[in-house]
Amino acid sequence: MNEKEKAFLLEQYKIYIETADKVSERRDRTNRFYISLLSILIALPTLSNKIGILNEQFIVYILCIFGIVLCCLWIISIKSYKKLNSGKFKVIQDMENFLPYPCFNREWEILKKEESYIQLTHIEQLLPILVIFIFLGLLLYS
Repeated sequence: MNEKEKAFLLEQYKIYIETADKVSERRDRTNRFYISLLSILIALPTLSNKIGILNEQFIVYILCIFGIVLCCLWIISIKSYKKLNSGKFKVIQDMENFLPYPCFNREWEILKKEESYIQLTHIEQLLPILVIFIFLGLLLYS
């Protein structure tokens, strides 16, 4: 590989890392969206019973079912972003074979050796599952 090709590859590598970063930003915004929406849905039945807005138990059931469906969509979204990020980082690691130092490959090697390292996706997926249990509790309580 000549110098011009190396320079081109380095620029391509930088741009590709930026796209991986943007996917992570979108993933974060998506998570915040679900957290906000589900927080409102959790608060609605509990507050409405106290102030008498939603005395109809049917409406509370509908809100809880809708919340559970949203949690399922959130889990699907998290898994989709995980696959997208995994694909991007495999491409980055392939590109690093032609660069002087394989930063991401090395980082992953170090993290795999850490016994206490838990992938954020695993933690991230626990939150919608927890919220499902909250909605199931609201359903049983209603």
